[in-house]
Amino acid sequence: MNRADWWKKSVVYQVYPKSFKDSNGDGIGDLNGLKEKLPYLEKLGIDVIWLNPIFQSPQVDNGYDISDYRQIEPTLGTMEDFDELLAEAHKHGIKIILDLVVNHTSDQHQWFQEAKKSKDNPYHDYYIWKDEVPNNWGSSFGGSAWEYVEAVDQYYLHCFAKEQPDLNWDNPKVREDVYDILRFWLDKGIDGFRMDVITLISKDPTFPDGPIIQNKAYGSYYAGCASGPRVHEYLKEMNREVLSKYDIMTVGEAPHTSADEAVPYTAADEKELQMVFHFDHMHLDYDENGKYAKTRVKLTDLKRVMTEWQEKMHACNGWNSLYWSNHDQARAVTRFGNESPAYRVISAKMLGTVLHMMQGTPYIFEGEELGMTNAFFDKIEDYRDLEAIDIFKDFTGRKGFSEKDTLELLRLKSRDNARTPMQWDDTRHAGFTEGTPWIDVNPNYTEINAEKCLEDSDSVFYYYQKLVKLRHEVPVITDGEYELLDAENEKIYTYLRKGENESLVVAANFTDEEIDYQVDEKVKAQESSLLISNYGDAPDTFNNHLTLKPYQVYVYMIR
Repeated sequence: MNRADWWKKSVVYQVYPKSFKDSNGDGIGDLNGLKEKLPYLEKLGIDVIWLNPIFQSPQVDNGYDISDYRQIEPTLGTMEDFDELLAEAHKHGIKIILDLVVNHTSDQHQWFQEAKKSKDNPYHDYYIWKDEVPNNWGSSFGGSAWEYVEAVDQYYLHCFAKEQPDLNWDNPKVREDVYDILRFWLDKGIDGFRMDVITLISKDPTFPDGPIIQNKAYGSYYAGCASGPRVHEYLKEMNREVLSKYDIMTVGEAPHTSADEAVPYTAADEKELQMVFHFDHMHLDYDENGKYAKTRVKLTDLKRVMTEWQEKMHACNGWNSLYWSNHDQARAVTRFGNESPAYRVISAKMLGTVLHMMQGTPYIFEGEELGMTNAFFDKIEDYRDLEAIDIFKDFTGRKGFSEKDTLELLRLKSRDNARTPMQWDDTRHAGFTEGTPWIDVNPNYTEINAEKCLEDSDSVFYYYQKLVKLRHEVPVITDGEYELLDAENEKIYTYLRKGENESLVVAANFTDEEIDYQVDEKVKAQESSLLISNYGDAPDTFNNHLTLKPYQVYVYMIR
């Protein structure tokens, strides 16, 4: 591994800025609040902070609708605040990557304000316009993906909210302007980008109808947007013109991208991106209504998906993004573990171990290191997310669900579950703000908070600290080959990480039962030692016969 591959040894901590720490009492987290908490993140041991969008925005979609890429969102601070944050983070040995949102802009962006004035305006071709609605595509947030503008007598494409018009990447001037934006931030000294829905930037010029999926009212735009015909051309150009000239990390959000489709994005010799966020494991608990379902992930399906990505990224010399949760997903311990008081801490540690022992770069979402859970809001007025509010209207209206049943689905899967304020202590509003928080704090903050975790040597926080340290110190975690064992076992996840001289055995119980388990006899150990376990009485040496307590995980180094 060469020095430029520093991101392979790194652990990334995702900060949702408006929910992390408020420094001025307005109820919204900000850059100065994050700066105040850098010692906390340094103590955890992480290497990189990924910041969700901090650019000027009307906040229709919580900052993913950008009106000025060169200005800081005023509720988060000033450019001076950002410069100070970046300098201070670097002093603490922490890098910062920004969320690049260039599939679309805000409709308040100067480009779009000009574009909708006339067809002759030079910015008109910065966006995608049609004289008539060409297909059945629906927006991610409800309604048609096409919006009419009377001044030009045309419809523009918006895959997300109508306030988020899609950019026309076929226009070379758009690409040039985007590259200038990248240079602006990279020249400030940031350490890379997470690129929002970057695999959607090239549209199929035939604009085909999309299939009706998940009982939605409109067709899926993914049919004509996901991994479109020129996307690799554009990313190679971006890499050649900008990214390759800086020592940075890049990760692309890649919805509806299979492991095979991810290969050209991430393979080292393709010179596009270093890794992608895929969603295959996030879709395993979907039902006929999509993500808003009561289904639990089946472990055999989870193993199949994780294994496919481990094997295919390794084979192409690509790289994995490893995550259980982010700002768009439910809390990990609620979704994949067990949030009951008896098992919340132990299952949170198990999930962390299973993920952090894989090959790739792990991403910790804020509060995951505390074992934070879903919020379980009990009325629609508590929700702030555009998607949740649209789902409530659609399910209780067009689909005929009761309000009670719809709220139950939102409590399980709403994006707001991940966006409630960070729980710092047991004081009012969990120490997040002295004002009124922009979204309610999870009521369990008196039991689950950073202060309490830091006082408990057996907390999820200190366990995650060990996981981060192991990634820095044990080469086989980064470099070893992955091999799944016992693929059809519905309760235990067992895999190897194989190196030249030493290997790891990882065995995790995903149930609340105690299980006697026999590891495949082909796994032999002349020498062995316990690397980490989430129970204090785990045997010091490896034996093929293991007793796994509820949600127990073992990691043994074997030689």
